[in-house]
Amino acid sequence: MAMTLVSTLRSILLVGFLVSLPATASPADSNGPLTAIRAGRLVDVDQGVVLRDRWLIVRGDRVESILPGSAAAPAGAKVIDLSSYTVLPGLIDCHTHLIGDIQSASASAVLEHPEAQEAFTGVRNAKATLLAGFTTVRDVGTYRAFVDVALRDAIADGTVLGPRMMVAGAYITVSSGGGEVTGIAHDVILPPGMRMGVANSAAEVRQRVRELLNGGADFIKVIATGAVLTAGTKPGVQELSEEELRAAVEEAAKFGTFVAAHAHGAEGIKAAVRAGVRSIEHGSLMDDEGIRLMKERGTWLVADIWNGDYIATEGKKQGWPEEVLRKNDETTETQRTAFRKAVAAGVRIAYGTDSGVYPHGLNAAQLPYMVRYGMTPMAAIQSATVRAAELIGWQNRIGSLSPGKLADVIAVPGDALADLASFQKVAFVMKGGVVVK
Repeated sequence: MAMTLVSTLRSILLVGFLVSLPATASPADSNGPLTAIRAGRLVDVDQGVVLRDRWLIVRGDRVESILPGSAAAPAGAKVIDLSSYTVLPGLIDCHTHLIGDIQSASASAVLEHPEAQEAFTGVRNAKATLLAGFTTVRDVGTYRAFVDVALRDAIADGTVLGPRMMVAGAYITVSSGGGEVTGIAHDVILPPGMRMGVANSAAEVRQRVRELLNGGADFIKVIATGAVLTAGTKPGVQELSEEELRAAVEEAAKFGTFVAAHAHGAEGIKAAVRAGVRSIEHGSLMDDEGIRLMKERGTWLVADIWNGDYIATEGKKQGWPEEVLRKNDETTETQRTAFRKAVAAGVRIAYGTDSGVYPHGLNAAQLPYMVRYGMTPMAAIQSATVRAAELIGWQNRIGSLSPGKLADVIAVPGDALADLASFQKVAFVMKGGVVVK
């Protein structure tokens, strides 16, 4: 699909933006504003410990230092008293869908609004996500190609309030597959932008990867198996072949980026891991061999283990199709069993929730589920901070409150790690040294 003038300008802006970003953390700007945050509890996610009574010193957009509470605040610093709070790095959700309305009972809902309205809905969703304490997201696909790129750029240049975004541009999917708009009349012609990622051979996959990355995407999202929420597809059925998956990985590598694979079925998961994808999304029907392969290859698991309960309750209330509710019932508990096994096996876990299925801003609701299904509270928090940053390759910029990293800071009342449900009540949010809540 030929790029529009707007897309071209967005790509030029993106190149300039990426070039301006430091490859590694850099010292804080010595001329930037100075802020001293008094933390009653400060979570060191790098070491996995909670420090009591600390000063977090922020200069400009970066963390400058951490000092004991017995020290005096630096002269001239603006003091923020969070002494009755737990202070942590901004959270990271590695599986969001910020563009458009949330999931509904209508298969044609995505066709009911123009692209511009979908973008403005994304603005609302981005704000809700940031104010919930999620200062960075990896947004893993939209039916309307490149609207996520535009939202990312608008956030980056300060036009829109929202989290930092890493975006996929569109889904790469087989025709009629898990990343297509299905469940509509066969003679309805979808706009080209909704079929940007359709590919039915290894050669077509390579072409789509190039088009998406040249169009401004940061990474590639492939739909390796059928989907729970896509009418007519079966979650356990592999859709992209291992050859096609490997073609995506190889082509993305030429651009210095990676592939995330939506994969529910056991065989699709294993094919994607063998092909070299960086992460498996969902992993609902993952078997022991798949877990072993993921551990051996260092493949990340991003599993939305809260989502099944939301779909089962709200989907039923809202009259979602019986097929969707049935597929959700068939995969929810198998996903949680596989997740528990993956945690026990030492598979690398990053936090991801599938926001957009549920209302944006509820992203933290999954944290207690991570503990219920095998993680310690600290490990769950690490999955949404330092581990998530490692998955997306931004570990030198974000993910912990370390000197030189961007000052993304949140605060939760009391002893937050004693009850991870408290993360749904984030009271303070700073992004890049700027207080937004």
